[in-house]
Amino acid sequence: MNLDWRVYAVGSALFAALTAIFAKIGVSQVNSDLATFIRTCVVVTMTAVIVWLRHEWQRPELLTPGTLAALVISGVGTGLSWLCYFRALQLGPASLVAPVDKLSVVFVVLFSVLFLGEPLTWKGGLGAMLITAGAILMVL
Repeated sequence: MNLDWRVYAVGSALFAALTAIFAKIGVSQVNSDLATFIRTCVVVTMTAVIVWLRHEWQRPELLTPGTLAALVISGVGTGLSWLCYFRALQLGPASLVAPVDKLSVVFVVLFSVLFLGEPLTWKGGLGAMLITAGAILMVL
């Protein structure tokens, strides 16, 4: 099914919100690193089943070294992000952790300009500034 990217982006935001709520509940009685490990096992299993059901498996040795390196680095970033996120949820309220976490949007805008050569429009710059201001307002 070819849905527009916006549908998937909204789905990502919705599931991220649910993640914050259930993660906050989950880390209340377990170490945040163990909670991240359990979550990661679920994600790996769920993704493997989806790839298998959709017949999307591709032999890793057929991937270019650049593609494989980028995916490995992305995986390390994801793991570190999740470890930090779950620890932050364990220590702070979800309603404050989540807005700070969403500063990732601002970093993506900045990094996409610096490393991917994507253009920064005035609307994109203003939006990034508003996200930053909103996160600051929510945390203060």
